[in-house]
Amino acid sequence: MSKSDSDASKITALLEVMARLRDPENGCPWDLEQDFATIAPYTIEEAYEVADAIERKDMAGLKEELGDLLFQSVFHAQMAKEKGLFSFGDVAEAIANKMIRRHPHVFGDETMRTAEEQTDAWEKQKAEERAAKGKNGLLADVPAGLPGLTRAVKLQKRAARVGFDWKNARDVLDKIAEETEELNDAMNSGDKAHIEEEYGDLLFVLANLSRHLDIDPEAALRGANEKFIRRFNHIETRMKEDGKSLADASLEAMEAIWNEAKEIDKSAK
Repeated sequence: MSKSDSDASKITALLEVMARLRDPENGCPWDLEQDFATIAPYTIEEAYEVADAIERKDMAGLKEELGDLLFQSVFHAQMAKEKGLFSFGDVAEAIANKMIRRHPHVFGDETMRTAEEQTDAWEKQKAEERAAKGKNGLLADVPAGLPGLTRAVKLQKRAARVGFDWKNARDVLDKIAEETEELNDAMNSGDKAHIEEEYGDLLFVLANLSRHLDIDPEAALRGANEKFIRRFNHIETRMKEDGKSLADASLEAMEAIWNEAKEIDKSAK
């Protein structure tokens, strides 16, 4: 048996497991209760867990998380098959055809010498596909379900293709200062809706700065989250060593230990 045959048989076994879980008579009650909407949050969660395993360079974990993510695709495909919409095979065929269509320099006769040429061709192909689906607006198919920062960057990238963009990161910094001042004015007004609007504008421009700096804002924020956890854990540990609880600590005391954690981070770099 070839490697490809072996892989195909394993995928078939996975599809059979999924079908068994959704069997109306002998399946799992929880799996049978699910629909596309209830499973969607798990699909998003599994994608983030894949990203987390990659960031931690945990290859064993990555294998497991990719399996969990694959299972989500199988789950959705099984529910679609039950409704007579499409099957897992249809999903696999559709993505294979799309990749072939979008890589004529690999599967066809076109020649592309640079990554930039490939990107231009890719975007042209995507535009043609949007038009074929009746989605003619430049921003029409940027998914609404993406995390806010990720969607902001995608929207900004699309607009930048037609020149609607700042020239450099310094210009974006000036806009951040402007949006910060507008948020300050909104806070002074006490208008909650206005405050939320201006805060959203500030986040949107910060996402644009990440694009100009070639930084993934979600990854940067995850890093900041982990740094906060690490430093706050240091506060808790130090307080316990001193026989105190966080409830007993003053803000000044916690800030002093926080600064200790900052110095530890600096020395570790």
